[in-house]
Amino acid sequence: MSYEHIKVEREGPLMVITLNRPERLNAMAPGMADEIGNAFYDLGDARAVLITGEGKGFCSGADLSARSSDSKGGSHQALQNHYNPAINQVLRAPVPVICAVNGPAAGVGCSLALAADFTIASKSAYFLQAFVNIGLVPDGGSTWLLTRAIGRARATRMMMLGEKISGEQAEDWGLVYKAVEADSLMDEARALAEKLANGPTLAIRTMKANINLALDGTLPEVFVNEAEGQRLAGASADAMEGGMAFLQKRKAEFKGK
Repeated sequence: MSYEHIKVEREGPLMVITLNRPERLNAMAPGMADEIGNAFYDLGDARAVLITGEGKGFCSGADLSARSSDSKGGSHQALQNHYNPAINQVLRAPVPVICAVNGPAAGVGCSLALAADFTIASKSAYFLQAFVNIGLVPDGGSTWLLTRAIGRARATRMMMLGEKISGEQAEDWGLVYKAVEADSLMDEARALAEKLANGPTLAIRTMKANINLALDGTLPEVFVNEAEGQRLAGASADAMEGGMAFLQKRKAEFKGK
């Protein structure tokens, strides 16, 4: 599959997606959103996905000046047809997703970063919901993602005051997994992504599904899903390998099966 707005590379069991409009700080045109979604449909045998941005920015938000033919109805249609599906693909992906935030993550770029399972940010990066400054409201799932990640008070602060939250502050708030120096960002993100890509894929997939369910479902529903997930994971080759490695006091070599 060919892409215009992103770069997609395969590194063994790892897929690396790079947002590739550096001249616009990787502002997300509807076409870029579509390509992100398509990349997740085309995972193949990838067991983890790493997302970052080319140049000085991660993603400066939606670029509605580049609307597609079916988003001419305005931002509402662009959200419904392009941006929301892309964010949902990241949230519901059957593999772990890591975002390496190398610069501004604003608007839907903030949503994309926070939809990942692990978000590593440069200390010089920042997260921003600036909609209030132009009389609009956060979108792309930001309200859901922020409120669950940092609580009502801090989410309200970000959205209603439109303040920039630095990478270091984001780590302090629990908004991201870790904030690191800019020159070590990709090394740390790649090391984490490779660790996850070489982990017990079925077990990690089930954990991700159960974590998502825990945010919206009930405890009885989680009990049921955990038990079913344990049944499936327990019958996998990775679980057998993990048990043997434990008994033999060696590092497990998971194959994702």
